[in-house]
Amino acid sequence: MLLGDAEMASTFGVYHAESATTLGAMNASTRLELRVLPGAARSGVVGRHGSSWKVRVAAAPEGGRANAALVRLLAETLGLPRRDVSVVAGHTSRDKVISVAGISAKELEDRLSSSVEDAR
Repeated sequence: MLLGDAEMASTFGVYHAESATTLGAMNASTRLELRVLPGAARSGVVGRHGSSWKVRVAAAPEGGRANAALVRLLAETLGLPRRDVSVVAGHTSRDKVISVAGISAKELEDRLSSSVEDAR
């Protein structure tokens, strides 16, 4: 769970937040809690892991390769450019918080859910 921001409401591991840029404009982003399994045989969204999502990546957790593979996988799965997906917490942990710009929490949930169904 994220701590501190009263504006973030938990919806099964997905949060919608607004962050101010240096010019003061508001930029909507959604935060996603993940459990990442690096070094897997194949990459993909596995499904729910408690209130988070479980994701496998084939890349090894060395030199940031697993994080880069995770960003690529999520951007492709969600149909977003890579610049809109970033790891904001848990860079060296299996439990991560990801920021996703340009998508609502509901749409994020829908796209992740459909990607799990497609993988089966």
